[in-house]
Amino acid sequence: MQLMMYIGNDLIEAVQLEPARLRKPGYVGSFKRYLKSKYDELIRQYPDKPEFLVIDNNPATFTDNSNPTA
Repeated sequence: MQLMMYIGNDLIEAVQLEPARLRKPGYVGSFKRYLKSKYDELIRQYPDKPEFLVIDNNPATFTDNSNPTA
């Protein structure tokens, strides 16, 4: 899983997350604070606030049940 930081349509940075620790209070927030601090000067140059997105970058498995065999 990754935490991605965007400003407008621009991806600024993606940070790898440990899925087992996602439920721990403050885990994702600590990365958000770190990224905001790291890119503070860049954030001040844009009128838009940074946005954060957590994605699962593991390939999804797909099962096609539309044509079952008899």
